[in-house]
Amino acid sequence: MITITTIDEMRVWCDAARRAGRRVGLVPTMGFFHDGHVSLMRAARDAGDTVVVSIFVNPLQFGPSEDLDRYPRDLERDRELARDAGVEVLFVPSVDEMYPRPPLTTVHVDALTGGLCGASRPTHFDGVTTVVAKLFSIVGPGRAYFGRKDFQQLAVVRRMTADLNLPVEVVGCPLVREPDGVAMSSRNANLDERERAAARVLVAALRDAVDALRRGERDAATLRRVLSARVDAEALATLDYAEVVDAGDLTPLARLDDGGEVLVAVAARIGKTRLIDNMTVIVDGDDVRADPGITAPVPASE
Repeated sequence: MITITTIDEMRVWCDAARRAGRRVGLVPTMGFFHDGHVSLMRAARDAGDTVVVSIFVNPLQFGPSEDLDRYPRDLERDRELARDAGVEVLFVPSVDEMYPRPPLTTVHVDALTGGLCGASRPTHFDGVTTVVAKLFSIVGPGRAYFGRKDFQQLAVVRRMTADLNLPVEVVGCPLVREPDGVAMSSRNANLDERERAAARVLVAALRDAVDALRRGERDAATLRRVLSARVDAEALATLDYAEVVDAGDLTPLARLDDGGEVLVAVAARIGKTRLIDNMTVIVDGDDVRADPGITAPVPASE
């Protein structure tokens, strides 16, 4: 595995890989890897791609009062995990390399970015789509792998890619959970012991909503109240949103009718750390099929 830090060298390397008949699979990250990141790397490797992983804590997607400075970083550990996962290249540009001057051009995806995380983070997705568009331009044609934990981000990136005819296939991969059900996130490292226990409230709220669906509840407003009630009962949690939306266009629903994929999503601050979680659900009469993601194995030391 090699580490590349400049845009020009990254472009040259990817172009050479394609000339040699290889397909490039990009995993865009902000680093501080966990099993969710590693699952994306393995998905790219298992698909036969030459795996490129970018590590870039993108300042454009952080608001002025958000946790840019607190975002966890550990490049040496990331290198080891990437190497073990079969990654061929780590692309680790600096902020000055990616933004040598303040950008006057940004990428905005309308409609999909107004609700859910976009409501409380109004500049976030413009930062995401701008940096992803830059990464797609740098790495070039191929595939890009994103986790379904950031479901809205996945939907936004897919729409941007389609609207701009970018030569990249966007691949969505399963949400990965800790053994206790908490969705894996680099921000989990910012939680103290009490906050980490409290973080289980997000998945508990989602399970409550799915249980209500299985009991026959179909009113979306009632399901939102179920989600909110569970989060509000946790003293260390402050609810950001509890939503039930169409998984295709992210519009809020009034009822969950048969057919179609629905996103049940929740976000909350646990102490100072903002966490998100979701499940997708398909209702078919009395049959309710929920996708909670996959659970990482318990480490052998435990």
